[in-house]
Amino acid sequence: MGLLLAWEALARLNAGSYVLAGPVAVAIHGVEHAGLLGRALRATLVNAAWGFLWGNLVAIGLAAVILLVPRLERLLVALALLVFCLPLVATGPILRVAYGPGDGPQIVLAALAVYYTTLLALLVGLRAVPRSWLDLVESYGRGAGAQLLHVRAMAALPYLAAGLQIAAPAAILGAMVGEFTGAERGLGVLTIRATRALDVDATWTIALLAAGMAMAAYWAFGALLRRVASDPPALLLAPPGPALRRGRRRGAAGATVTILVALALWQGGMDALGLNSYFAKRPGDMVTFLVTGPEAASHRATLLAAYAETLAYTLPGYLAGLALGAGLACAITLAPGLATVAMPVAVALRSVPIVTTAPLLVLALGRGSVGTITIVAVMIFFPTLVACLQGLRQAPGDVIDIFASYATGRWRTLVLARVPAMLPAFFAAARMGVPAAILAVTTAEWLATGRGIGSLMALTASTSDYNMLWSAITLVALTAALAHTLVARIERAVLRVYGPEQLAR
Repeated sequence: MGLLLAWEALARLNAGSYVLAGPVAVAIHGVEHAGLLGRALRATLVNAAWGFLWGNLVAIGLAAVILLVPRLERLLVALALLVFCLPLVATGPILRVAYGPGDGPQIVLAALAVYYTTLLALLVGLRAVPRSWLDLVESYGRGAGAQLLHVRAMAALPYLAAGLQIAAPAAILGAMVGEFTGAERGLGVLTIRATRALDVDATWTIALLAAGMAMAAYWAFGALLRRVASDPPALLLAPPGPALRRGRRRGAAGATVTILVALALWQGGMDALGLNSYFAKRPGDMVTFLVTGPEAASHRATLLAAYAETLAYTLPGYLAGLALGAGLACAITLAPGLATVAMPVAVALRSVPIVTTAPLLVLALGRGSVGTITIVAVMIFFPTLVACLQGLRQAPGDVIDIFASYATGRWRTLVLARVPAMLPAFFAAARMGVPAAILAVTTAEWLATGRGIGSLMALTASTSDYNMLWSAITLVALTAALAHTLVARIERAVLRVYGPEQLAR
């Protein structure tokens, strides 16, 4: 009640600022437009649910294939990452042209927003088993399939539930971004109208409605997590095997193969579907536009200038989000009562779709670096918090018992036992956060700041300059993939010491 009163007082103090609507105004608007909001919410939730379903089925299938056929891991994960790194705000208009009217873009974007999140969580969980358990299955003459079904799948259930928790708000965001690109109904359509009309009451009502649904999904999967979570294995550590020694030549060869396969799928997929080259550009079109064409130098200069501006905001926000998420997870572990206050606020911040919060945050904090960095940090903070909380709980029980037997304090137990156990989950969140940071900064630029590569994509989408739009999409996707690779290299170096079972292949 005190929070609501403070919110209302702050809204009245800022009346006319087009930034904040109080709970009274939100409630009045919600009651007066209950029918319209209900129909829009239903459309958004249906599309988000279908995208959530298909995206997670793809993630589960990919994870199973990777565990059963380890040689395909690098290729499949790299291709999945490239697809996930495609900026939703830019691919949405292209999907809209390809699909036309209907729910196709919303469902596809919702699926794209969730599948990689679940895949990363699953891969961590599927490997979070002691080597002795796998040896036991092998001693009975059973192979990788039996290991996956009877051992790895059960160990992965808590991680899967945690991944689904993070994916649920992302599915709603993906569906709303799809609606933002030209749908006929949904909360995204209402958001466009409210933003353009500077209707703050409507904007806040839509944002809180979407956040409420996302929070409900989050808590539902949290209940599922509590049901399937079990005590961590007695011992997770395993000596790193010879497969960890990867040479540079092998890494370069794998990257080359990935690029060639991605280009072949890009060209072959568009040709097979018969997509019109006017909007569905091929790799050769990009080469002509940026390298060999008569105005290629001008095109590169425009693209790189916008790109540099975007990078200047992305890295600080990304690092701030990681630090805040991991720091709060550690604080909650030390003082569990903090969760009753911090978690609802954290869930609310992440659940409010960025397409509604970006304009409001920029209005409140300005169009400079502070507003954009804050948007990126909020986008990264919540998945990191959820992943780190789950990781901190995975410290082996025997290890915690040893620390307790020596009357070690909470702080030393946290630093020496729980944080090392958290590192696989933290780095999974760090890898997952790379595309999320790109999405956050490009969305903010697209909707609010009017600068950077996100603004360039918005301009080219509205003017049907598909060569520049595809060039921007390709550059953003490659940047995210390269940054992801850099984080993965750091992860491997750390996990060789603290989590070698995550690196065993």
